[in-house]
Amino acid sequence: MSLVLAVNAGSSSLKISLFRRSVENAANPVLLLSSSISSIFSPQAKFKFIPVTHQNKSLNEEVDFIRDHASAFTHFLDRLKEEASIDRADIKHVAHRVVHGGGYAGPVIISEESYHYIARLSDLAPLHNGPALSVIKITIKALPHAKSVAFFDSAFHKDLPTHVATYAINQQIAKERGLRKYGFHGLSYAFILRAVAAHLRKAPDTLNIIALHIGSGASMCAIRNGQSIDTTMGLTPLSGLPGATRAGDVDASLIFHYTSHSPARMSHEPSLSKEVRVTEAEDILNFKSGWKALTGTTDFKEITDKADLSALSDPMSRTEDSNTLAFRILLDRILHYTGAYYLALHGDVDALVFAGGVGERSVELRHAIGEAVVCLGFAAIDETKNSQVVEDNDVVTVDIGKGDKGKKMLVCHTDEQVEMARECCLTGEFWV
Repeated sequence: MSLVLAVNAGSSSLKISLFRRSVENAANPVLLLSSSISSIFSPQAKFKFIPVTHQNKSLNEEVDFIRDHASAFTHFLDRLKEEASIDRADIKHVAHRVVHGGGYAGPVIISEESYHYIARLSDLAPLHNGPALSVIKITIKALPHAKSVAFFDSAFHKDLPTHVATYAINQQIAKERGLRKYGFHGLSYAFILRAVAAHLRKAPDTLNIIALHIGSGASMCAIRNGQSIDTTMGLTPLSGLPGATRAGDVDASLIFHYTSHSPARMSHEPSLSKEVRVTEAEDILNFKSGWKALTGTTDFKEITDKADLSALSDPMSRTEDSNTLAFRILLDRILHYTGAYYLALHGDVDALVFAGGVGERSVELRHAIGEAVVCLGFAAIDETKNSQVVEDNDVVTVDIGKGDKGKKMLVCHTDEQVEMARECCLTGEFWV
């Protein structure tokens, strides 16, 4: 039996799916079970284990000896044998989601060379590359017979137009150091592209969409003829939309004033300045900003429940309520990029697509965006359809627009593990 394990390491979580590869139908690997470990660094991590065919054997437990991603993965392997009677020797490949691939334009088998290359990129994706590497390391030790393959979020955007990928800085230095827009959430966008194309009965290479992957990490992507032509994240996942703990786009000089010894005013006075190291700046903008800095929580549903959404009708609202402000900031930035991408696609847009944890669950955010984009020719949102979007393994893409007129408004239940497993199964060289 040829099994593929798809592993998705977040900053404090681990998602794992196990698939069976069929030689006759490699494009559609069969899901056998899924597992998730959250709150990894809390006193008690939350462990879920869900076999597809024996859901009565599902586990939902708190585990006090999981301390990091490595011990979380080890616990999963132990449960795999105990609860599903699956021999780890049957796992032939492990597909790892790695956010930043730098110069890699496609998946690579993990070797000493590729491992160290990915390690050097960790500073550019501190929330994800580090955890992914720790899981890769324990995988090689625990499953030495299996091929570990890295799948990169940045690879989907490898063909960005030069003028989009280039920053207006000294190009000799930029090329020497690889300083350009890479873009991320590529595995999700690849899944969305295929799913929406199937839903609209169009070939993927003819599809034009504006895709929103809105979760704790949030980004958008303009896709023309099946290719990424622009995306909100850049050199790192920090730029673009605000996230749960990321600031999103800010003035590049903000960090120097933020850390200044002059709390009452901005100042260029040398005696008030402070040397800001890259690690400190990234720590502030990656981990101590975003919705949490504004509201004290990373839970967007909690923010939405507390926000005064009636204030959205007033474009000049001066609200100081932190939850309302956080909601409006995200909405404002999404609409900003939606307009830009609509123009980049010359108005030829098949659909605006919501995905990611917030995009798929926030009825209120979809409603607010929907109201704003009607003027661009998108279908008005059907509030009944919008409120009834549920995660359903049999329904991947849902149309939430009214009638058949206008550009489509869709929700796509994206799945990065499925995308990795599919690509792994289809890549012949991995099975030699």
